[in-house]
Amino acid sequence: MPKALPAQVASVIKFSWVDGPGNRFVLFLQGCNLNCLACHNPQTIPLHTPGAISMSIDEVLNQIRQSMPYISGVTVSGGEATVQLEFVAQLFRELKSCEEFAELTTFIDSNGNATQEIWDQLAPCTDGVMLDLKALDDEKHRELTGNSNKQILESIKYLDSINKLYEVRLLLVPGHNDSDNELIDTAFWLRSINPKMRIKINAFKTHGVRALARNWPEASDADLARYKTIMN
Repeated sequence: MPKALPAQVASVIKFSWVDGPGNRFVLFLQGCNLNCLACHNPQTIPLHTPGAISMSIDEVLNQIRQSMPYISGVTVSGGEATVQLEFVAQLFRELKSCEEFAELTTFIDSNGNATQEIWDQLAPCTDGVMLDLKALDDEKHRELTGNSNKQILESIKYLDSINKLYEVRLLLVPGHNDSDNELIDTAFWLRSINPKMRIKINAFKTHGVRALARNWPEASDADLARYKTIMN
């Protein structure tokens, strides 16, 4: 099989403990198919930008190799990982087929805006998906991301059904998607799919966001306590 075209890479973190289980090598790919107002990395949204670097499969594998003594797995994030599907699939296949990488788990951090066909291509070589849900209500989701959440909700259901959904991540923005009713509806919907679903709450902060969201209120400790009480 020919090597995938080089990936457009936004950045690399060689050792992270917040991007999936254990200590992980994280590849942040360039390009996203949503346009979130609250995006903390808006520079990763365009697929092609002067700030991106081009990396081949072999170049990424060499960097992973250097981190091997310190990591338990590899996470591909973004941007949106599935935008560069062929690269991710081939990278993960290489990791799964090489004995030297046999102990590493493969995870994707995704916005979920991908078809079942895409997940079917990734599922055989992917150990888990961490999926962001910006809002359960479709109208609210369109306001925050510029897109419907229909495909994202389908992704949550499908990935859970094939045991590939590691967790659902909720970025909660005060006054935008964090009312009691919204949280209750979201918790009920997620638990109806899987009562034991892992849910991670991320608090909105203004660091790194685009200009439009810089004056939005940040989530406080009191907000976080309320979120956790309702979601649990």
